[in-house]
Amino acid sequence: MDVLLDVIGGELDVALDAAGDLQSDEGMRTAVALSLLSDRRALPDDELPGGGTDRRGWWADALADRQDDQFGSRLWLLGREKDLESVRDRAETYAREPLEWLLEDKVAADLEVTATTVSNDTLHIRVVVIRGDGSRLAEQFQYVWR
Repeated sequence: MDVLLDVIGGELDVALDAAGDLQSDEGMRTAVALSLLSDRRALPDDELPGGGTDRRGWWADALADRQDDQFGSRLWLLGREKDLESVRDRAETYAREPLEWLLEDKVAADLEVTATTVSNDTLHIRVVVIRGDGSRLAEQFQYVWR
């Protein structure tokens, strides 16, 4: 099974203000999508799909200020998984992990991440970013297993 990720909800755009902060919902959507769409390096104890050896990862992680500061998600590891509750739990963990920076950088006050199976080969991941003022930005991502 391959994993395809489709962003539902239209175009994504980044807008920064003079201080370099994300300026609009479109920028937040882009930040969330890039965090989820990029492949984070697999952990040493992660089982790689299909018995492969490529642990993937983003090349610029080698330049990070902190050793554990990595970009992207490990959702790619679910590419050959079955529709099980344990896989949905891992999908939620793998989707929340790359978004933690939103909390650390005080871009968001809280995050809600839920994974739901909608058919035998489709997993929806819903991300809700809750800002300090209580406003919410919701985005849904669809994974199709083939």
